[in-house]
Amino acid sequence: MQRAIALVDCNNFYVSCERVFQPKLEGKPVVVLSNNDGCVVSRSQEVRDLGIKMAVPWFQLKDIAKRHGIIACSSNYGLYADLSNRVMSLLSRLAPWQEVYSIDESFLELTGISTPHAEYAQRIRAKIKQDLGIPVCIGIASSKTLAKLANHVAKKNARCNGVCDFNAMTEQNLDTLLESIEVAEVWGVGRRSSARLQAMGIATVLDLKRCSPERIRDEFSVVLQRTIAELNGMSCIELDNVTPDKQQIICSRSFGSLITNLPDLEQAVIAYATRATEKLRRQKSIAGGIQLYIRTNPHLGKEPQYQPSILMHMDEPTDDTRLLCRAALHGLRQIYRSGYGYQKAGVMLVEIIPRASRPRSLFDDVEAIQKSHALMTTLDAINRRMGSGALKLLGEGTHKSWAARRGNVSRRYTTEWAELLVVSA
Repeated sequence: MQRAIALVDCNNFYVSCERVFQPKLEGKPVVVLSNNDGCVVSRSQEVRDLGIKMAVPWFQLKDIAKRHGIIACSSNYGLYADLSNRVMSLLSRLAPWQEVYSIDESFLELTGISTPHAEYAQRIRAKIKQDLGIPVCIGIASSKTLAKLANHVAKKNARCNGVCDFNAMTEQNLDTLLESIEVAEVWGVGRRSSARLQAMGIATVLDLKRCSPERIRDEFSVVLQRTIAELNGMSCIELDNVTPDKQQIICSRSFGSLITNLPDLEQAVIAYATRATEKLRRQKSIAGGIQLYIRTNPHLGKEPQYQPSILMHMDEPTDDTRLLCRAALHGLRQIYRSGYGYQKAGVMLVEIIPRASRPRSLFDDVEAIQKSHALMTTLDAINRRMGSGALKLLGEGTHKSWAARRGNVSRRYTTEWAELLVVSA
């Protein structure tokens, strides 16, 4: 039996999330901007058709946006994460095996499903669109690398109607199709590798498929050699239905305006450390250290520059927000210098291990550990039920002068009670 792996990819995901609750945006050119309304991070098809690239600074697009009526939305990552979780949860019920690859992509195992796979994929598309309002494209093939390429074809070719099944093609037709796709589109082939491959005369996916695996291994790596096997239909990269725990957890943001005083920096650092520790507990881990950095704006060349960092080791690995925030603040007070305008801060949790693997000793304060765990569990439960930040440390403050600029942010339709849609009958 030929293996069937599907890649489900949400179309223009951030823009699609905005359109779910704002139907007026359908059919209009829409972009979603990064933190502080800086650069384009998601584009509707109408914007793509105008030739606007990803990561272009918004200020450079003001004139073309005015001419073409482009609507800019500030990023609303809480909404996007919640809708992503709903999409992935729905997909998990539609296939026997799933690997969540990113916020908007998921691999599914369709092998053994009796319904023709292209037909079944269309049912998946319809179900997600009907239940969640998110449009998706699906690529199907015998390996993950080919499934990625099939998804690329499904997105680019309107005749596919959102689904492309390489398994349903003859080998000759598939090779003809692969010959029309640039080698840079292959999963795992980066910009540098693509340039080197083209210099070797390997310009298309078909060229790479027919290349000598030993030659590629010698010139590049075993990883790219495995890619050739995948392009030839041999599944070498298995599906993983368990997302591996992160070995480092980072939370960092640019500020809405430059910060010059320590109290505002302290508020931001507490907020970032709190978010990072929530992620730590979510994966049932503990951290043995927290690294902190602050930096000025390197683009303001005439202003004095200062970009320090510090690593604070914990006496005991922990997932207690209070202890990690205390360590972060202690580090901040050591590296802070007055006279600078700080543009960004960030924290990174390191030395992460599973909570169940916590080292034990005769001197452990078991009661204190149990009380800490109970408090953090209660804190997370309240914030899940009432909305993120409903209960927080006093040091995070209520007036965030350092918060990122979000001039046109949508409501938190699915995660904040006060911002739910109201329907009048």
